[in-house]
Amino acid sequence: MLTLTTLKSPRGTNKNTKRIGRGQGSGQGTQAGKGHKGQKARNGGGVRIGFEGGQMPLYRRLPKVGFSNAPFKIDYAVLNLEKLASKFTNEVVTRETLIEMGFLSGINKSLPIKILAKGEFNKPLTFKGIEKFSAKALELIKKANGKVENA
Repeated sequence: MLTLTTLKSPRGTNKNTKRIGRGQGSGQGTQAGKGHKGQKARNGGGVRIGFEGGQMPLYRRLPKVGFSNAPFKIDYAVLNLEKLASKFTNEVVTRETLIEMGFLSGINKSLPIKILAKGEFNKPLTFKGIEKFSAKALELIKKANGKVENA
């Protein structure tokens, strides 16, 4: 039976710490694993991160200019007309209907939607409240007598 008095750690969990600099008999006396003299053998010795022995370090050699637009990037939930045509008939396509039909899930439910023109499309659907369309998608929607209404 397992009780607090019979609990034991698995073999190899507890290991004694190496006590350096405690005399010759310990096996780690004399230089205590620090070698002979030098900067790294001294108390508080060593070099900072990025130090290259006095050579101009990499972080100072590389240019520090440029601009990244990543923080301002807008992610879209992307949908293709071909997939919409397979599930919708002559209805109104909104964010709510897309969620109901299972086109948008997870984070895509809250992202702005962009419609792309991949594949065949010939259904007169009405799109309401969809943020973006590719030029080809708009062309296919118009050709199929569909409508795009904002808001």
